[in-house]
Amino acid sequence: MGGPELEHLIGLFGRLPGLGPRSARRIVLRLLREKETGLEPLAAALRAAAASVRNCSICGNLDSADPCAICAEPLREARICVVEGVADLWALERAHVYRGTYHVLGGTLSALSARGPEDLAIAPLLRRLEQGGVEEVILALPATVEGAATTHYLTHQLRRFGVPVSRLAQGVPIGGALEVLDEGTLATALRARGAA
Repeated sequence: MGGPELEHLIGLFGRLPGLGPRSARRIVLRLLREKETGLEPLAAALRAAAASVRNCSICGNLDSADPCAICAEPLREARICVVEGVADLWALERAHVYRGTYHVLGGTLSALSARGPEDLAIAPLLRRLEQGGVEEVILALPATVEGAATTHYLTHQLRRFGVPVSRLAQGVPIGGALEVLDEGTLATALRARGAA
């Protein structure tokens, strides 16, 4: 239709979550119609993000600083909220009910995907607990079979530290992902968390 460059750009947008080929075409057409206000600033922002954004060496969050702004904030509570991915961390931060730190696992245990404990950021979490000073670990993992397996595994691993371990309770539907829940549901789930 419009040459290999356009088709390549449409294909790249079409791979983004929630976008199909039709949506990708509409986005590309809009950006190209508004090059100075749409395409060029987007391209510059993408280049800047690619050059400066990285994972925090403490928690795994994405930021241009290391440690990230959350880990560097001195007034955070001595709690660690363990999440599957960065999108979950951001969803909990938007809820404005949790003032501790985080730890991004980078996934959940999955026998079908051959993803074991060594494939997740579990060892760095255990090292953080070995350093002491943690008052609680909150397991904010998805309410899926994989999330439950990961919660069970982590609860067993964390026992030796003598730190209370809790998990999200009501408000999170079975099979639900944290990143798509509204702030009210997340706030309720955090406030009503129970022991893991």
